Amino acid sequence: MNARLDYYSASPKAMKAMIAMEALTSDLSIEPALLNLIRIRASQLNGCAFCTDMHSVDARRFGESDRRLYAIVVWRDSNFFNPRERAALAWTEAVNLLSQSHVPDDVYAQAREQFSEGELVDLTMAVSTINSWNRLAVSFRQTPAG
Repeated sequence: MNARLDYYSASPKAMKAMIAMEALTSDLSIEPALLNLIRIRASQLNGCAFCTDMHSVDARRFGESDRRLYAIVVWRDSNFFNPRERAALAWTEAVNLLSQSHVPDDVYAQAREQFSEGELVDLTMAVSTINSWNRLAVSFRQTPAG
């Protein structure tokens, strides 16, 4: 698969805004290890190989085990994730698949058991940000280095 264009050079102002959003997201209340899990799960759902690869590498750097990384795609059927992580993954999927799920009340209730109001907004911003990155990478065919 060949890249369609370099979105950084095609629109530097837009990318400056994306980089600022990423910096803000990384500086909010959600712990880095959890941010990586939700970035990976959203990227899997969006079919973004580039972001899935990048955030898997980042997660390993933060000490994430290969076993848990392999299980993110089947997190519901795995005992590897604690209640906070499970709530974040459920929230990530519901927000990511908004047109299908409309973020069900039970997913919201589960998230509110684990996250304060501010944290839940921060988590939603993190999901929104990775979705924007996924849309850039998938649309313009950015792939991981081989």
